[in-house]
Amino acid sequence: MGGGSGGGRRSRVGAAETGVGGPLLPETQSGMSPPPPGGSNGRRRQQRQQAVSSMESGGEASAAARKRFTWKGPVIVLVFELLESIAFSGVALNLVVYLATVLHGSTAFNAAHVDTWNGTTFIVPVIGAFLADSYWGKYRTILASIVFYLVGLVLLTVSAAIPSLRPATACQMGASCAPATKTQFSVFFAALYLTSVGTGGIKSALLPFGAEQYDDDADRPERKQAFFSWFFAAINLGIFVAGTLVSWLEQNVSWALGFGIGTACFFVAALAFVAGTPCYRVQMPTGSPLKDIIRVLVAAFRKRNVRMERDDGAAELLHEDDANDDGEQQRLARTKGLRCLDKAAAIVDKAQEGEWSLCTVSEVEGVKILVRMLPIWVTCVLYAASLGQMTTTFIQQGMAMGTRLGGRFKVPVASLVSVEVVFMLLWVVLHDAAIIPAARRLTGRPGGLTQLQRMGVGRFLVVLALGTAALVERRRLRAIHGGSGPMTIAWQVPQFVLVAGSDVFCGIAQLEFFYGEAPAAMRSICSAFSFLALSLGFYVNSLVVTLVAAVTKRPGWLAPDLNAGHLDYYFWLWTIISVANLLLYMVLAARYTPKHVAAAVEPMRSSSSDE
Repeated sequence: MGGGSGGGRRSRVGAAETGVGGPLLPETQSGMSPPPPGGSNGRRRQQRQQAVSSMESGGEASAAARKRFTWKGPVIVLVFELLESIAFSGVALNLVVYLATVLHGSTAFNAAHVDTWNGTTFIVPVIGAFLADSYWGKYRTILASIVFYLVGLVLLTVSAAIPSLRPATACQMGASCAPATKTQFSVFFAALYLTSVGTGGIKSALLPFGAEQYDDDADRPERKQAFFSWFFAAINLGIFVAGTLVSWLEQNVSWALGFGIGTACFFVAALAFVAGTPCYRVQMPTGSPLKDIIRVLVAAFRKRNVRMERDDGAAELLHEDDANDDGEQQRLARTKGLRCLDKAAAIVDKAQEGEWSLCTVSEVEGVKILVRMLPIWVTCVLYAASLGQMTTTFIQQGMAMGTRLGGRFKVPVASLVSVEVVFMLLWVVLHDAAIIPAARRLTGRPGGLTQLQRMGVGRFLVVLALGTAALVERRRLRAIHGGSGPMTIAWQVPQFVLVAGSDVFCGIAQLEFFYGEAPAAMRSICSAFSFLALSLGFYVNSLVVTLVAAVTKRPGWLAPDLNAGHLDYYFWLWTIISVANLLLYMVLAARYTPKHVAAAVEPMRSSSSDE
């Protein structure tokens, strides 16, 4: 494999990977020119080797010791995620109910603040991913996040337990109650956003940290695949426990008890994580790929007057070298389109071009992938905003419905969000047993449906879910105004079933898309796109709520008493937005150019021009 410095490097093209991060096949020589002395690739390899050396405590750790696998690390990570999911969901699922019944916020106020908090919670992982990959490393990022998280949960429990930090009396749905004081709101939101900072860091670092406990060279690859499955199962199990048991305790026994259980769960998780430190494999950060993105843009701008000409027999080719000899980077083939960026890899004067004027084809293709992903990502933002109704207006709709089943058992409103997890598991069975086999027969592809097709199905199902919610709300209003009394909350089941199907098709495929399409060196950034889309989706949702409340005046569509409002109009509005988003996505998906990991770079000739 290649050396660790910039000197003595060979320029090669034609190496093909057997898998992501896997070994390379023997390379074939080509006429590609070698990189200029002092280029960036040698420095990046040297930085990676320094990071590995520090990780091996002086470079003397044996390869055999590093390859030995133990279940202790992954099991601790999975238990941590389960308990953290219970703590987080115990707050998130019932947040709109707490704001309405304990702090006496208005319908619009509650929906806007829940969306803003959710948006913040899912934008922090982008910052956490940057810190973990570039400076702190995943282990230290998790430790720092635990501190913020735990302080926030303790303060949240205290605010619910001490009478002076909340209004004296609870407020029934539709009643007119004095809202909490500024001090009470301030303490509550301070606690809430501390947990947001903590969970953001953990969301960005815990999953890849758990995956790092495995070694693909020494362990069976199905072990790591099983870890991902168990990790998502832990998330969903935590949501189910929080949405049933914890939510019931919060609404029927004590909010302080419910928050306290979540705090205790997270405290146990934190102790277990710290105690397991000797079992972990800790990898040090090797630097952020943001610099490479900027380098490509700068180099392309500097060479904006270079003319790119196709010539398969040309001796001068786009620049590529052996930077991925260490197996950490994929060698990407040149793709058509965005030819202005190809100029960053064009060799004009190899004797004088340096780090900021010459990039590799793989680096250029990495930026192309980001540019092509952006339009798809925009539709993910609108999809996330549509899906956000499940944790806000769907719950508010349920609060205006009858919550007793059989006349005895009272269903916590937020529990339907947890039951959605059960529906999602049923959708998975249907997906694997019927839908995908049928798609295989129709398309002839082993996977049946592509990632983009599955994302499209998910967007279609969310349209149906919102339309169903609008129809249910219209029927509920007619029942109330007609004197029939409140409808049972069981009427909400169909819309949650459809949302669960949307999660199965779109949610998982979206994560796979941003991770799988990304170059190996940019996977943290691209994976963070999913969190960023969720974040901005919540902000879009909050903006729409604010605009609707301002335009429709009082009582408006989102009236404090939903019986006097028109929540059905609001659902129809989101149905129309989701249809438009689906149509836009279909156009973009049809035009999308996927990533190509191939054995050769298409030759091109570069020449100076004044164009």
